[in-house]
Amino acid sequence: MTIGVIQASSQSDKNKILEKSVKMAVANQDHQVINFGVFGNENLSFSYVQIALCISMLIESKAVDFVVTGCSSGQGMMLACNSLPGILCGYIENPTDAYLFGRINHGNVASYPLGLNYGWAGEINLQNTMNALFEEPFGIGYPAEDAQRKKEDTLLLKRINAISKKSLIEILPDLDQTFVKSSLAYEPVRSYIMQNGKDEKLKQYIKTM
Repeated sequence: MTIGVIQASSQSDKNKILEKSVKMAVANQDHQVINFGVFGNENLSFSYVQIALCISMLIESKAVDFVVTGCSSGQGMMLACNSLPGILCGYIENPTDAYLFGRINHGNVASYPLGLNYGWAGEINLQNTMNALFEEPFGIGYPAEDAQRKKEDTLLLKRINAISKKSLIEILPDLDQTFVKSSLAYEPVRSYIMQNGKDEKLKQYIKTM
């Protein structure tokens, strides 16, 4: 699984901490972690809505399989992500949230509050949360006696999510083009999609922007 790490500019100082925590959580697993920023040393400003569009492009292009993200509260990023195609994003503020999201909900994006309640030793909760998220395979269900029902419910939710949303390539022309271009201007995401994305129609559209 290819896991992307990216967060809004408001929490760019946490980028390296977020990357480190994800890499430590999957250190003994066959996953690749790609850090897209927004990096702390960049003189750039990307809102959580712009980054959510970047995440949708990463997921919809099949350039990555999963994304760990966040903003100051984590809520705005979660809501923005769930408004866009291809995404089923969970809000994970502690290890229990993360464990249940991974086992039951089996989404493809997780949003963490990188500012709210992130005080002294905040990196401990972050690390424990990432450990719990990747502790076991996704989508196995929980608890064991209800695992099959939980998996069926999750599959139903994913089908509803797919039916109720248009594809990203369909909605991009209808979005504010200044907003789209500003999001696509983030080079780490754009370059990675063009090199590793599998959706050729989406890649061709990105080329025109």
